[in-house]
Amino acid sequence: MLVLNATPDMRIMQEEIFGPLLPIVTYQGDVKEAIEFINDRERPLALHWYGTDNGNRDLVLEQTVSGDVTINDCLWHLSQESQPFGGVGASGMGAYHGEWGFCGLSKEKPVFYQSRSNGISLLYPPYGKTFARMLNLLKMMA
Repeated sequence: MLVLNATPDMRIMQEEIFGPLLPIVTYQGDVKEAIEFINDRERPLALHWYGTDNGNRDLVLEQTVSGDVTINDCLWHLSQESQPFGGVGASGMGAYHGEWGFCGLSKEKPVFYQSRSNGISLLYPPYGKTFARMLNLLKMMA
């Protein structure tokens, strides 16, 4: 259900929403009015921006902090398995979906072992290519 012309004093605008409700907040003037409105409140779990002005869209993306953002649509960020989903601040920390969910909901047990013969050995977890490059660089510097 859409809640048109939602105002800051409405309960739906003061608490997280767990249900099929979408408050619609519009602005009449400069996009900075909308950015100020967002930034004056707790950081939202999700932000939905509608419009055709790419400059305004980019300002909203650059000058606000939120969980997921959907441009010109609603809620599709929830179903994107190739992107993390999660909030910031009061709406939660971290992210889930796919690999992000596994990492966020698992506790890795890193093990560092310093061998006397060859310097550094990292046993677990398996580290990716970026880490391997960094490790090689450290070995070259030693």
